[in-house]
Amino acid sequence: MGLEEKLPEGILTTQLETLVNWSRENSTWPLLFGLACCAIEMIATGSARHDISRYGSELFRASPRQADLMIVSGRVSNKMAPVIKRLYDQMSEPKWVIAMGICASAGGPFNNYAIVQGVDKIIPVDVYVPGCPPRPESLLYALDMLRKKQAKDTFRTYANLNAPPPPVVPDDIESLEALRQPQLA
Repeated sequence: MGLEEKLPEGILTTQLETLVNWSRENSTWPLLFGLACCAIEMIATGSARHDISRYGSELFRASPRQADLMIVSGRVSNKMAPVIKRLYDQMSEPKWVIAMGICASAGGPFNNYAIVQGVDKIIPVDVYVPGCPPRPESLLYALDMLRKKQAKDTFRTYANLNAPPPPVVPDDIESLEALRQPQLA
């Protein structure tokens, strides 16, 4: 006779990590950090057509202390790099970062002294979204990938320095229908 048979109906049993991960993946609070044209697509993701609220992210935060996800969208200048680092340090643990657009991911077409060649030179990135600018569906797909990553997290994950490389969103997402179809490797 198992524990479930002894408990009255309506009692839920689970592991603490599973419960914490479920709450984290369903209530991600993004920090609004748009630097260039990708920010327009990030704002469009919050519209009714794309409905970012299904991921629990309907409110973009203006304070890093209230956010657990930083979406860096657009080019990062050397002057802005210390600001990004400071905001990232002010976010509470656990925290995640999405690099939205080729400029945030790798510097884009701006290969000069004034632009950081990828935000991962400053802060750790969890998901890369390619494109110039990426479509809102790509950002939604990145949020879905982040949710899957959050579901697998353990309390020991944050101290693991041998973590797998971050996933990259495919750049051929054209519609919401592509999000609903399983991706084959």
